[in-house]
Amino acid sequence: MRRREFITLFGGAAAAWPLVARARQPGKPVIGFLSLGSPDPSSGFGAAFRAGLAEAGYVLGQNVAIEYRWANNQPWLLPQLAAELVERQPDVIVTVGSYFAALAAKTATATIPIVFGIADDPVQYGLVASRNRPGGTLTGMTFLGGQLAAKRLNLLLELVPQAATIGFLSGPAGSPIFQDRKNEMLAAGRALGRKIVILEVRYSDFEAAFTALVEQRADALVVGSFTLFRSPQNCNTIVELAARHRIATMYPARRFTDRGGLMSYDSDILAVARRLGSHYVGQILKGANPAELPVQAPSRFELVINLGTAKALDLAIPRTLFAAATEMID
Repeated sequence: MRRREFITLFGGAAAAWPLVARARQPGKPVIGFLSLGSPDPSSGFGAAFRAGLAEAGYVLGQNVAIEYRWANNQPWLLPQLAAELVERQPDVIVTVGSYFAALAAKTATATIPIVFGIADDPVQYGLVASRNRPGGTLTGMTFLGGQLAAKRLNLLLELVPQAATIGFLSGPAGSPIFQDRKNEMLAAGRALGRKIVILEVRYSDFEAAFTALVEQRADALVVGSFTLFRSPQNCNTIVELAARHRIATMYPARRFTDRGGLMSYDSDILAVARRLGSHYVGQILKGANPAELPVQAPSRFELVINLGTAKALDLAIPRTLFAAATEMID
């Protein structure tokens, strides 16, 4: 399904959902949490978010509660899950992992504040009027995940400068953000004079995508920033296949390098999670208007390199990457 079709789907579903008025109950506030992905305690995101809440004076189990809903990478479930959360009348809804989660929540309620954490431009996808003045019930942070394609490719080529053909592991063409991610990567390749081969993962068949990678004789690989790829199982699968095929690979998040991936470049996601809790949700629970809380982007980025994997691939880390790296994993 294309982006426009998804927006139409959510808009059509809205007519069947009653808008539940925001009703603050005395006592413990409730936070609704909606994600396209699946629970992953190892990511640290939830712990960082709760730490941010604590900074604002809200401690889970003491003076705040959280209602979780996970779509487990099935976007068609998001409207139903958002409607369930709205029925619970939370004080604020937090959405992460995809702009579709934020769109589903926005369609389900016009009154409950929504705080999003997404990798995309919220203005482009119709979530807010502008970053500086959101102007509605939504605000939050963008991870800039989709805008880092050029930087990731640059860093990968510092490690393997001889690579002429670069594979790009992508979600399927039916994925609503496929075209944007594909265009960003192709533009990065053109700017650096490299051939980019798009490798679509269909029905979670990563084996087939890596087979195509070999057939296209790609010299290196960039893994796209897709929520589907970030589940623990899929992270492990991608890292294992990259190791089996001995392909130098740049990943979109450090959870891959923690599992043995070669290198990753991403915003400091834990700092983003903490700020979502402290600055956005915490302030809204204290009465702040989301329309007046500007959408922010991360100020810190992490380049993580797995030295053990580099050694296994017979790759020497240049001094420039040593200097730029936030962390080296041995």
